[in-house]
Amino acid sequence: MWYGVFLWALVSSLSFHVPAGLLALFTLRHHKYGRFMSVTILLMGIVGPISAGTLTSAAIAGVYRAAGKEMTPFEALILGVGQTFCVVVVSYLRILATL
Repeated sequence: MWYGVFLWALVSSLSFHVPAGLLALFTLRHHKYGRFMSVTILLMGIVGPISAGTLTSAAIAGVYRAAGKEMTPFEALILGVGQTFCVVVVSYLRILATL
């Protein structure tokens, strides 16, 4: 059950971070240190869902198991994409707070 939520969180996270990393690589390719920012964006697109996504997916699956409910694939999609959406919103708001 947790695996479906985890996979959707990973796929949706990569769908946000890969274009952002490629855009950063394209725009900062001549910068001395800026080109390495694209690598960190890509790494966070993979490391974030693997570490935090695994824990939150397991917690969601635990709640479903404790409630005795079955999870449909569509619910796994909504919960996985919802995790990524929450991460993107929090990341965006933290950037605005520093301006």
